[in-house]
Amino acid sequence: MDIFLLKSKVHRATVTGGDLNYEGSLTISADLMEQCGLQEYEKILCGNMANGERFETYAIKGKRGAGEIIMNGAVAHLGKKGDVLTIMNFCTVSQKKAKKWKPRVIVLGKGNKIMSTRGI
Repeated sequence: MDIFLLKSKVHRATVTGGDLNYEGSLTISADLMEQCGLQEYEKILCGNMANGERFETYAIKGKRGAGEIIMNGAVAHLGKKGDVLTIMNFCTVSQKKAKKWKPRVIVLGKGNKIMSTRGI
């Protein structure tokens, strides 16, 4: 049997902008996505620490090194520039592998720079 576990997480990502007219998604700088193993168009679950909103969408690559976290489309109604998000995604893992499973986690600081990592 397989179980559903945390695959990767971007913790304390500061929203840098929003675009209501974009078709949807969350833009994340390419280097941050790569560091935590997040693929472009992969489904993500986000929690907004500023207002408690939670939403699902998908990730798209932003400019490498720019620290972009941009809420696009309808999710732009659920937060604003300066809000802090936790961005998570999940995968299925066999119970055997789950015993040693470690998600890839990055913790961001000012300017969405990586402050620490786990499981990488």
